[in-house]
Amino acid sequence: MEQRVLGGRYLLKDKVGTGGMATVFRAQDQVLDRTVAVKIMLPQYAGDATFAARFKQEAQAAAGLSSPYIVGVYDWGKDGDTYYIVMEYLRGTDLKSGIKSHGALDPKKVAQIGSQISSALSVAHKHEIIHRDIKPQNIMVLPDGNIKVMDFGIARAKNSHLTQDNNVLGTAHYVSPEQTRGQDLGPTSDIYSLGVVMYECATGRVPFDGDDAISVALKQVNELPVPPSQINSGVDADLERIILKCMEKDPSNRFQTADELRQVLNNYLSGRAVNVSEPTRIIGAAGDLGATKTRELSDSTRAMVRPVSGVSGQTNPRSAVSGSTGSYEVDQPKSNKNKIIAAVVAAIAVVGVVVAFATGLFGGEQVTVPDVLNKDQQTAIELIKEAGLEVGTVDQSYNDDVDEGKVAEQTPNGNTKKPKGSKVNLVISKGPKPSEKVEVPQLVGLTKDQAEAALASVGLKGNATEEANEADEGQVFEQGTDAGKEVEKGTTISYKVSSGPDTTSVPDLTDMTEAQARNALDMAGFGVNVSYQENDSVTEGTVISWNPSGKQKPGATITVVIAKKSGKASVPGNLYGKSISAAVTALNNAGFYNIAFCDQNGNPVSGNENATVTGVSPTGKQSTDSTITLTVSVSGSGTDSGDDSGTSN
Repeated sequence: MEQRVLGGRYLLKDKVGTGGMATVFRAQDQVLDRTVAVKIMLPQYAGDATFAARFKQEAQAAAGLSSPYIVGVYDWGKDGDTYYIVMEYLRGTDLKSGIKSHGALDPKKVAQIGSQISSALSVAHKHEIIHRDIKPQNIMVLPDGNIKVMDFGIARAKNSHLTQDNNVLGTAHYVSPEQTRGQDLGPTSDIYSLGVVMYECATGRVPFDGDDAISVALKQVNELPVPPSQINSGVDADLERIILKCMEKDPSNRFQTADELRQVLNNYLSGRAVNVSEPTRIIGAAGDLGATKTRELSDSTRAMVRPVSGVSGQTNPRSAVSGSTGSYEVDQPKSNKNKIIAAVVAAIAVVGVVVAFATGLFGGEQVTVPDVLNKDQQTAIELIKEAGLEVGTVDQSYNDDVDEGKVAEQTPNGNTKKPKGSKVNLVISKGPKPSEKVEVPQLVGLTKDQAEAALASVGLKGNATEEANEADEGQVFEQGTDAGKEVEKGTTISYKVSSGPDTTSVPDLTDMTEAQARNALDMAGFGVNVSYQENDSVTEGTVISWNPSGKQKPGATITVVIAKKSGKASVPGNLYGKSISAAVTALNNAGFYNIAFCDQNGNPVSGNENATVTGVSPTGKQSTDSTITLTVSVSGSGTDSGDDSGTSN
């Protein structure tokens, strides 16, 4: 298949996904040589002037937003009949998928995500842009853990005339009550949606759920969320107050700006005081709304179902919807050029009618939903029918807190008002979930990081302690549970990491006697090997040196060198010219007793008393056992070389 190039620049690669009005491709920017994401308007909308204007507006609005937490828009254009937007290409996963995979997040992570989304919204709101569709699916979690807000595709500048085409957009689970009613939206609407996102992050589930968008929308208007801490005990009071303040039904009771919310979340993250008033916990039931509230709903109902302006085509005749309070005409739009607008508005029309009915506008009888939690299935069904309600879906799921066969969840909640004949959905407990078994991996020989990765790969946790060992430093040398043994998933496996061999400092043996040195080394846990060395500069019997020194393994042998007398003396240097007798006396006094005599030719001669010393050999420091030879001469006589010459002793 031939690859397509848009605008002579963007080479389309593979399709990333398809949204309500556009398809997203991974592409290569051939000018800047970088990977980008290209959003292409679906063909059925490209020819419609209204949608084209919206598409252009999205690009221009998003391109004006600069934040590290907003997906960047690089370019937009038209290629033939194709409109496209060029955006930053992100690697990561959307927040919704992350919550589905990992469940409830750590409270600090929830606050971090909330702070970054607040920062992104602050930038948009300062440009008078309301996102209108803040939900986990539109939050991309990057590999470094930070987020980027995506899809300003239904955001509308507050001053734009295009807002009249659609009063209520977005996903029912995350829309604000005023968005459900079709009222004018401000920054606090996005703050409500962000509160729902943080609620889901903190608990692992949305605050309001139902079989369809209509039932969820009703709950957004009429019901209070279960406090997050009742679902996840790990949610602390400060974070709970922040989330519930975001989700106040009355916009004036919420944080008024994204900056205000971001500052409170940052205070929470840094451990500073969090000053958040307690959330409003009293709200009139749907049937108890006063006249003013009823009037607001009546107005919003008409606004929500009016035909789309600027869309040509045949419009169906008006049909009357009757109720005890009178008849109300409901426009049912149909557009040949803009099918998606018609579909959305038609759906909203139904929501408007049902909201009106639920609030008593059409006089429907309201009944109290019985609380059937922890009841057995049959009893629950009987109570529901006795109340004038019908049993909806009955599902089963594992639950650690509710006995098998008992009702673990019900929708709608007990003790709420619902129209007679409404359905109550049940979830029956299957009892505690059977524990999943996994094999403990081999950890010995791995580094700590490798061991943690091996444990995490099979759903186990690690608990490492350091201890001296012969194994290499940083290496696992022992694990508490044998490799290959089956344990429950989530079990913590203890293991030991070597800090290297244990060592002890060799004591300082300077000036110690042999006995003292032996005792010191023995006390320190070392073996001793002693050798002796002649040394006249160190006191006899004391340590000259030892080896090795520094830190050594316990039990290592330390060699100690002890000083001993050398048995040497210095040959006197003043013997020249002395008589034989004087020279011999001097040598004897120095410790030398082996003395020989020779003439100038080296021939042995006798020790003639009249002879004088003319030479000495050897000189310097010598062993006292050495023979010292004196060269002598006799004044006025020949050399006596008789056989009686010898050694003086």
